[in-house]
Amino acid sequence: MKNKLRIGIIGLDTSHVEAFTSLLNSAQHPWHIEGGEVVAAFPGGSPDFQLSHSRVQGFTDKLRDQFKVKIVDSPEAVARECDAILLESVDGRVHLEQFKRIASSGKPVFVDKPFAVTSSDARAILSLASQHRIPLMSCSALRYAASLVDVLENRTGGEVIGADFYGPMAIEPTQPGFFWYGIHTAEMLYAAMGRGCVEVAVTTHADHDLVVGVWKDGRMGTIRGNRAGNGKFGGMVHRKSESQFVDVYSNPKPYYASLMEKILALFSTGQASVDPEETFEVIRFLEAANQSRETGSKVKL
Repeated sequence: MKNKLRIGIIGLDTSHVEAFTSLLNSAQHPWHIEGGEVVAAFPGGSPDFQLSHSRVQGFTDKLRDQFKVKIVDSPEAVARECDAILLESVDGRVHLEQFKRIASSGKPVFVDKPFAVTSSDARAILSLASQHRIPLMSCSALRYAASLVDVLENRTGGEVIGADFYGPMAIEPTQPGFFWYGIHTAEMLYAAMGRGCVEVAVTTHADHDLVVGVWKDGRMGTIRGNRAGNGKFGGMVHRKSESQFVDVYSNPKPYYASLMEKILALFSTGQASVDPEETFEVIRFLEAANQSRETGSKVKL
């Protein structure tokens, strides 16, 4: 443990906890990341969300038995055991309440997607983080898919004038509208476009959704969500002189590994690679898209 950050996890109801713990704790992992080790975890789980409560026991057993992680009985106990915290609960509704319970520790926190499922909860978390001077970051791992990063770093075609992304768009009743899977494509869109969306309009169908955002400088970005057909992620980034295809699956490096590198940088330096105000706008973007999906009208952010 010498020179390693002691990392705690809150919420053992998502495959992300196994992915992150394996990257950090297993030296045999092909993409092993040095610098941190998961040492404690609180299982959590939401009894009214089948995709949460049905997975808690399995991931709890795996972290305890395979990775020798100490299982504790509260978020507060996690904060006491560690230097930094992964808030991994798959249910975005519980993030504010869980964050409140660890905020006084002042320790850096990564909040997995979705950061929150309302803009009011998102603002409350950011306010608490500011009050307690907590280094904070939240995003989808797809934001750091190596192919997307490569395209955004290749500026030979000039400035980005628009972007289109696609991916699966399952709907879960407890995670309103686009917050469940729309968060992934929204994060990719914002990675390409940056902040500044002012208006959202949605065309919806039983099998598909199309979200169109208009930015304050006139640029447009879209998300296509599919509940039928393929379940792949990808997109196009449009520049002044060319358009670049984002093939999420073309690079063997797992996007969870790329994200964990950014998380460890947050934990070590206190500097987030995603501006919290951009995270807030992503949540407001999805909230506005849900409103447009329900009403059929354009919604201002």
